[in-house]
Order: sequence, then structure tokens, then C-alpha cells
Amino acid sequence: MWSQRNSFVATLCVLSLVLSGQAVRYTPDWKSLDSRPLPAWYDESKVGIFLHWGVFSVPSFGSEWFWYNWKTQQLPAYLFFMEENYRPDFTYADFAPQFKAEFYDPYKWADIFNASGANYIVLVTKHHEGFTNWPSKYSWNWNAMDVGPNRDLVGELAAAIRAKTKIHFGVYHSLFEFYNPLWLQDQANGFHTQDFVKTKTMPELYELVKQYKPDVVWSDGDWLASDDYWMSKDFLAWLYNDSPVKDTVVVNDRWGNTTRCKHGGFWNCNDKFNPGKLVPHKWENAMTLDKYSWGYRRNAKLEDIQTMEELITLMARTVSCGGNLLVNVGPTSYGEIAPIYEERLRQMGQWLQVNGEAIYGTKPWTYQNDTTYPDVWYTAKTGASGAVVYAILLKWPTDPVLKLGAPTASSQTKVTLVGYKGAPFTFTPGSSGGMVINIPAIRFSDMPCEWGWVLKLEGLSNQKAVAPSVEELLQQLH
Repeated sequence: MWSQRNSFVATLCVLSLVLSGQAVRYTPDWKSLDSRPLPAWYDESKVGIFLHWGVFSVPSFGSEWFWYNWKTQQLPAYLFFMEENYRPDFTYADFAPQFKAEFYDPYKWADIFNASGANYIVLVTKHHEGFTNWPSKYSWNWNAMDVGPNRDLVGELAAAIRAKTKIHFGVYHSLFEFYNPLWLQDQANGFHTQDFVKTKTMPELYELVKQYKPDVVWSDGDWLASDDYWMSKDFLAWLYNDSPVKDTVVVNDRWGNTTRCKHGGFWNCNDKFNPGKLVPHKWENAMTLDKYSWGYRRNAKLEDIQTMEELITLMARTVSCGGNLLVNVGPTSYGEIAPIYEERLRQMGQWLQVNGEAIYGTKPWTYQNDTTYPDVWYTAKTGASGAVVYAILLKWPTDPVLKLGAPTASSQTKVTLVGYKGAPFTFTPGSSGGMVINIPAIRFSDMPCEWGWVLKLEGLSNQKAVAPSVEELLQQLH
């Protein structure tokens, strides 16, 4: 895909203007907005943390769609849960005073996220229930300052992240709200009116950006109406041209019912998007540690939680194909990251501390998955000593040799196990391509990590990364 020169012309022209110092103004149309180069920090980051937190964290049953599943879908499990545990006239709004966040320590959260190896976070500031986790002027008595915590949950976390880490702070915001009367009226009018957008959605988005200066604006709730109804293009033009984060901010692709996988900044298409192949655009795999919910569930079972082997598999597949991995956890209503999720995040950080060179700042290689050994995924990087290919082994070989079909060895090839202090691995070129790597007997105490191992392949004859640098793209343009 990277060799298809014409698809990059608009972006390259913008890059030329940026590098020459000329100001770029984006107009509120997709041709112009899509030409904006994605700030480099996002692609280099590779790993982020998603946080689904709100009034739905109080019942912490089923999912973050609790209100809708209870009242509109009237799912039997939700009806039974409410009948067994709450008085007959209990309303969803009655959950809000119980959303106290009494143990919420944003500096502790910052420590956990820093230890995870993530380079950005995306906090749900408002989900489809409409409750804002900041004291929004546009969400009267349905925000975290007026009811529940009586705190600015967004501002406190932003301050802690910026004070204690180098992590980029981002916000999630839902365009629609389940039962907002203005939304329901616009919907009844076939979206020919925009009262909800003009008095609620857009004022909140501008307020969020001006007040908290996020590096990510992660939009959702787009699917019922067009980008024209949502006034998305006007907002993005302001965001890219005049906002306080115009040079650093990235956005996703959920800005209307025809924009996913087509327009915006990075693509995340559908939840848990993981195509397993190269995609002709920067993308993100937003996934959950709890396999069945984005919000916290009190009754989640251990087998419902991603294991480290599963998490590393998702990371390897995602990054190999050019994506970022956004790992979701749901905090409790009382403001804690539950121990099982904290453990996973810290274990992820331990793995990245050893193997991060195969993740951060990498590019897709010519091959993503090995052609003969399916439990190997590749990334590539160009460093001071030349190009390097990383083979991420999801399973340690049970045989004394590892046969790889994708890499082609040369007389200069060197194979090392990342984090291992022993000698380089020996190998022989395959008789019909590929290479056969000899796996030495390594003591358990000398293994660099417990899950997922990385072979560093230097000096291959086919080692060039797929994705060219900005400088190479500009050379192609001229």
C-alpha cells in the first residue's frame, strides 16, 4: 500500500508546507481535513489506556449500556437485577449520588499508567448516559461536580498525568445521549433540526478542548446521524486551525454515520478492530481487558479477563499491522483500578520494559505474520546501525530449531534474543528461502520475560520496513 504514490499526494503537499514554515489552514470539508498529517507522537506511541468511568460504574452490572439495556431493551437479566436489589420506583438518576469516587487518587492512577508502558490515555468524559465527569456548563445537575463525587474528575486526572508522567492526555466524548429530550426531538424530526447539537454536543466539545487541552479527542455515538447533523467538519477545522492543541491533537473516525474507516485522523472503525493485515491508513485497536464489558463489572470472572498471553498476542498482531493498541479498563464507582486490572497493566509494562524496542516507534515490515510459523509477528525499525526486523514469538519453540519463512539471511545477519545476556543465536539459511534458527537451552532464570519473546534480526537481505519516513515520502513527491 505504501508504494501507491497517488494516495499520499494531498498529505505530502501539506507536509511540504509545514516543513517550509508556511501556515496551513484547513477548511471544513473531508478532502481538506483528511490531508492533515497525523502528529508523529501518536504512531510512535503504539500503546494507550482507555478508561470507561461514569454513573454506569455504580450498578457495575452487564455493561456501560446499563440504562439502555434496562429501560429500552428491557433485557431479563437487567430487570431481575433491579427487582432483586432496588426499590420499585428507583430511577437511573438515583445511581448518580452513589457515584462517589471516594477513593479516587489521580496520582495513584498516574503511577499505574506510567508503569504500564502506555504513552497516552483516553478518559471517558461523557458516555451515552450524558453524565459529564467534569463540571460542564452544558450539563446542569448531571455532572460530577453537582452530584456524586462533587469533583472535577477530568481535570484532576489531567493534572496528575501531566505532573507525574510524559503520557499524552486524551478525552472520549459521546456525541449523543440515550434519553436527552433535545436529542430525542431532533431524532423525531429526522435530524432536520439541530437543537441538541448546537446546545449540548458542540458546546461540550469546545469546552473540553479549551479547558483540558487534550492530545486525543476520541469521538463516539456517531452512528445514528450524518456528520453534517453533528457539525463535525466545522469542529475539526477549528480543532486543527485555531484550538490550543492544533499542532498535537489527534482524532479518530467516528464523526458521522458514513465516516468510519473513511475520514478523520486515525481509524478505529468498529470496537476491537483488529484486521490482521495491513490497512491503508493509521488505525487503532480499542479493546477491553474484560472481554464482555468496557465498564467495570462486579461479577466478572477470572476467565473473563484477558491473560497476559492474550494481551501480548493482541499487541503483536496490532502493531505488526500498523495499528495502536488501546487497552481498556473500567474503574470502580469508588475510584479504584481493581487489583486484577492493575496487575495486568503493570505486567504489560514489565514486558514492554524488556521488549519495547520491538513496539515503540516501529513500522510494519514486508511481512506481518510469518509465512510458515503462525505464532510469529513482525515489526521493523531503522536505527543508527541500520534497519532491524523484530520477530515477536507468541509461543516459545518446543523444537530445538525455529523455522521462519519470511526473513532472508545474508552474510551480515545477526540473531539475538531481546533482553537475553547470552550469545547470539546461530542459524542457517533455509534451502528454499527463510532461515532456520537454532534455539539454545536457556535456564528459566535467564529468560528475559515470561510471555512473548522477541528475536532481533539484523542484517537481513530483505529487512527494509514497509512504511517510508516523511523524508522518503517527500522525495517521492519531487
